[in-house]
Amino acid sequence: RAARYIGQSFMITLSHANRLPVTIQYPYEKSITSERFRGRIHFEFDKCIACEVCVRVCPIDLPVVDWRLETDIRKKRLLNYSIDFGICIFCGNCVEYCPTNCLSMTEEYELSTYDRHELNYNQIALGRLP
Repeated sequence: RAARYIGQSFMITLSHANRLPVTIQYPYEKSITSERFRGRIHFEFDKCIACEVCVRVCPIDLPVVDWRLETDIRKKRLLNYSIDFGICIFCGNCVEYCPTNCLSMTEEYELSTYDRHELNYNQIALGRLP
């Protein structure tokens, strides 16, 4: 009985020996992300109407939107927009509910830094494409 179990495990080991390795050499080879991958958020400043829907749907109230009311045209003018990726959970609610599609998810996943404050991206850093 024990010999049968050893023989079965040996056959499984031999069947895996003919397969290609799953491991990639990370710094030299990048993994290919799917089209639905939720990476860093990209922000287009010109499209934003400062409606703050992204702040309301965020489970942790993360995006910081600073705006000023233009009294002559009675519209909001966006002054500053920032997201702290050290706190962000990459749920994608802000991208999904944005009425003007000024937010989108990129395929960038390498966000590691030595200083936590470098993960706080303003509208200029969010506007850069990977």
